[in-house]
Amino acid sequence: LDRVKEELGEAVTVIQADLSKVIQIQAMAKTIQNTGLQIDVLFANAGIAENNEILSTSEEQFDATFDTNVKAVFFTVQAMLPLMRDGGNIILNASVASNKGMNFLSLYSASKAAVRSFARTWCNDLKERKIRVNAISPGVTATPILKTGLKMSDEYLEEFKTFLATAVPTGRMADAEEIANAVCFLASDQASFVNGIELCVDGGFTQI
Repeated sequence: LDRVKEELGEAVTVIQADLSKVIQIQAMAKTIQNTGLQIDVLFANAGIAENNEILSTSEEQFDATFDTNVKAVFFTVQAMLPLMRDGGNIILNASVASNKGMNFLSLYSASKAAVRSFARTWCNDLKERKIRVNAISPGVTATPILKTGLKMSDEYLEEFKTFLATAVPTGRMADAEEIANAVCFLASDQASFVNGIELCVDGGFTQI
C-alpha cells in the first residue's frame, strides 16, 4: 500500500478494501462520502483470472471468481452511485475472453460476460441521470496476472507470445498503458455520445 501511495503521489487517496466483501465496499463508500467530494468517473476494475476444468471445479473456485468479478462490480457501483454526479460515467472492465470460448476459462469468461451485460442494462437504468456506462474488453495484456493468476511459466509465456504473434493481427499482447488510454477515452468528453458499448482493445484478436 505504501508503494502505491509513493507511485501515485500526494494528490491521491488510496483506500484498501476486499471488494468481494460488501461490508468493505460500503465502508469504502463511507470514506469517500466523508470527503464531501463527488465521483466524476468510476472505473470498476477488480478481477481475478484462474484456469478451471469443469469436472474438477470446486464451489470455492466458483465463488471466488464470481464474488470478485461480478458481485464486487455490482455492489461497488451500487455503493458509489449516490456519490456520483449526474452526467458522470462508469467504465466496467470486462474481457475478450467472454467472446472467445478459451480453453479452461469457463468461470472467468462467464463472469466477464456478466460484466459486459451490466453495461447494457445500467446505461438504460441510469439514463435519467445522464450517467454513461461502458465496458472495456482488453485482450491479452502484459500484467502480473498472467503468472500469479493463470500460473504461466516463463517457458509457457514465451510460447504464448509466439501464438499471439500469428493469432492477433497486431502481432503481440497489449501493454497496460494501452488499455489505460482506452479507459481514459471512454471517461473523457470525447466519448460523450458513447454509451452501453463494449470497446475491445485487443489488437484485433476477436475481430477476425
